[in-house]
Amino acid sequence: MPATHRPLRAIQQIQIGRVASSEDQARETLARLVSAGFEGIELNGFMTRPTPLFVRALTKVAGMPVGGGGRLDWPRLVRGSGLSVVALHEDLGTIEREPAAVVARAVEYGTRNIVVTGMYRFDYSDETAVDALAQRLNAAGRNLAGDGIRLSYHNHTAEFRRLASGGTAFARLAERTDAEAVAFELDCFWAVTAGADPLALLDRLGERVRLLHLTDRGSRLAGATMTPIVKVDSVELGSGNMPIDEIIQRATALRVEAVILETHKNWIGGSPLRSAELSAEVLRRTLP
Repeated sequence: MPATHRPLRAIQQIQIGRVASSEDQARETLARLVSAGFEGIELNGFMTRPTPLFVRALTKVAGMPVGGGGRLDWPRLVRGSGLSVVALHEDLGTIEREPAAVVARAVEYGTRNIVVTGMYRFDYSDETAVDALAQRLNAAGRNLAGDGIRLSYHNHTAEFRRLASGGTAFARLAERTDAEAVAFELDCFWAVTAGADPLALLDRLGERVRLLHLTDRGSRLAGATMTPIVKVDSVELGSGNMPIDEIIQRATALRVEAVILETHKNWIGGSPLRSAELSAEVLRRTLP
């Protein structure tokens, strides 16, 4: 990569689920993102093709607004928008069962990055289970690497639970996975929510962090409130208390491929697009 490398300004598809349920709506939404300064998008397998009702219900309960865009022609929509696909999220079971299909989808979208987004109903406090997960990730990553695809692991909060040995599940996954087979997509918001320091994590993982998820953390409430107990939630970049500029500077130094905005809710004015546009102002300033 050239010395002037900078990460792409990107957004996670989950943020636009509610405003991308029809062809026309999706096209208009993608155009608006490009106008705001986004250069890439990260797609989710379960949002780019028809998925079982159970999966859609599960994501809804989890607070992720997937919308009704699974039936749309996303390869055509993304190509028409001018956005590049920085990565594709898939679950580990699908990657293990259907590696050829996963590779084919990555090729169709023009991306080299497949991301595992954590495990459902998994005990991250069980050291044996965490070690077994590391081996599964190693095997899947080596398999994909044969086709020129890089596997990354995306954290939430559960990975920062303590193991009996004293360290966190996340640290053990980093230790037990092969750096040549498994990279990381560090989600700074979830790491901070779990009590971890994202700057320290970036220093520790180094260039194993190939993609970065970012939103800010704070509250919409201002001034006097009935009680001093205020719920913390995601807010637009620059509106919260996370060291956004420092995180982006560190990620740039590590040659991260994309800084990816992702929020599921708590958008200003209830609008995921307006929220994205405000955060894009910070991304344009820090990643000119």
